[in-house]
Amino acid sequence: MSPEKRFTKEELLEKANEPAKKAMRWHPFYKGKIEVSPKVQIKSFDDFGVWYTPGVAKPCQDIHKNPKMVYEHTNKWNNVAIVSDGSRVLGLGDIGPEASMPVMEGKGLLFKYLGGVDAFPICLNAHDPEDIIQAVKWIAPSFGGINLEDISTPKCFEVLDRLREELDIPVWHDDQQGTAAVTLAGIINGVKVVDKKLDQVKVGLLGAGAANLCLARTLLNAGVPEENLCLSDSIGLLHSGREDLDEETTPEKWKFAQITNKENKEGGTPELIEGKDVVVAASIPGPDTIKKEWLKEMNDDGILFVEANPIPEIWPWEAKEAGVKIVGTGRSDFPNQINNSIGFPGIFRGVLDVRAETISDEMHIEAAYAIAEVAQENGLDEENLVPNMENTEVYIREAVRVGLKAMEQGLARKELSKEELREKAKNSIESSKRKIQNMMKSGDIKKPPLVDLS
Repeated sequence: MSPEKRFTKEELLEKANEPAKKAMRWHPFYKGKIEVSPKVQIKSFDDFGVWYTPGVAKPCQDIHKNPKMVYEHTNKWNNVAIVSDGSRVLGLGDIGPEASMPVMEGKGLLFKYLGGVDAFPICLNAHDPEDIIQAVKWIAPSFGGINLEDISTPKCFEVLDRLREELDIPVWHDDQQGTAAVTLAGIINGVKVVDKKLDQVKVGLLGAGAANLCLARTLLNAGVPEENLCLSDSIGLLHSGREDLDEETTPEKWKFAQITNKENKEGGTPELIEGKDVVVAASIPGPDTIKKEWLKEMNDDGILFVEANPIPEIWPWEAKEAGVKIVGTGRSDFPNQINNSIGFPGIFRGVLDVRAETISDEMHIEAAYAIAEVAQENGLDEENLVPNMENTEVYIREAVRVGLKAMEQGLARKELSKEELREKAKNSIESSKRKIQNMMKSGDIKKPPLVDLS
C-alpha cells in the first residue's frame, strides 16, 4: 500500500522532514560515517614485521618489477576515490568541499555496505577543470576506480571525458552514468507496467544538466527514437534554432538540440510535458517546480520521475491527483525510489572484480537491464518499478552483467566465468554486511540517540 493511501498530506509532509531531523542529531553523535579498519589478522606484535618493515619490502620490490602486482599485494583492486569539488551538491548547489563531506562519506558508506567496496571521500579545494583532472591523476595510483560526484556542469563533462581518456582505471560520474542507469531501469519497467513500448513512447527530460544529458544519450542507445525525445533547460526547450547554443561553448546541449525535438517546438516546462508518455525531471527542487495543471496534458497512463533532492519537483500525491499513472522520486520514503544507490555499488563491484580499464555506456546500460530484471522477478506494479536497497541480489546481478560486458568489450584485465563473478560479488557484499552487523552487536558501533520528531 502506498504512502498516499496510508497518510494524510500533512502527515506525509511531516514524514518527509524526519530524515533531516535525524541527520542533525546523528551526524554529530558519530562524527563521521566511515573509518579505516584492518583486514589482516594481528595475533602478536611480531606480525607487524610482515605487514610493515622489514617484510613489506618484498611486496614493494615485486610491484616495482611488475606494476600489475599492485592489484595482488594491496587493496588497490577494491579502492575507489569519491572525488568532488562541492560545486553541485544534491539540491544545495555550490556549497564547497567541506560542506560536501557528509554526502561523500554517505556515498562511501553505501559503497561498502551495498557493494563491499572501500571508497574514500576526496573533497578538493579546486574548481578549475584542469586542477581537478590533475589532482585525480596524482592520486590515481592508489585506486582501482574513480567516482566523480557533485561536480557542476559543464565542467563535469570535460573532467569525465579527459580522465576516462587519460587514466587506465574506471572513471565514473555518478550524476551522469549512475542516474542514467537507474532511471533507464525505471523507464523500462514503467512502460512495461502500462503496456507501452520503449521504442514508441514520447519522452520529455526537464533539466539539461549532467543527469539528463547522459540519460538522453542512454535512452537513444537503448532504443528511444530521436524524434520521440525532447529536452529543456532553464531557458526553454532545446531546438536547432536556439541561438544561445553552439558547438564550442555548449557542446552537449547543442548536440541534442540538433537531433531531438524534430518539430523545433518552442516553449518551457508546460510545452515539454504536453503529449509525453514519460517525463523525467532532474531540475530545481520543488515542490512547485512542476504544476499539477501541466501534468494533465501528459498522455494517458503517464510516467513521471521527479528526481530533485531533497524535495522533488512536485509531491507524488499531487502528480497522482493530476492523473499521472506512475510516479517515482529520488527519496526512499515514497514508492519507486529512482536512486543511484541501487546502481553504483553493484556496477563498481563488477568493474573492480574484472579490473576493468573503463566503464563504457554499454556497461551501464547492461546494469540497467539487470536492475529491471530483478524487479520483474519480484513482481512489477505501479509502485514497484525497481528493487530497493535491501535487495542484495540486484547488486550481485549488476556486478555479473557489468563484468561480463567488460570482458566482451575487451576492457577487462582479469577473466572470470559468470559463476566466478557471481561468487566473488556475493562474498564481498555479504562479508561487508556481516562485519557491520557484528560491530553493531558488539557495541563497537553504538546505537544512535533518540530524536524528537515532534
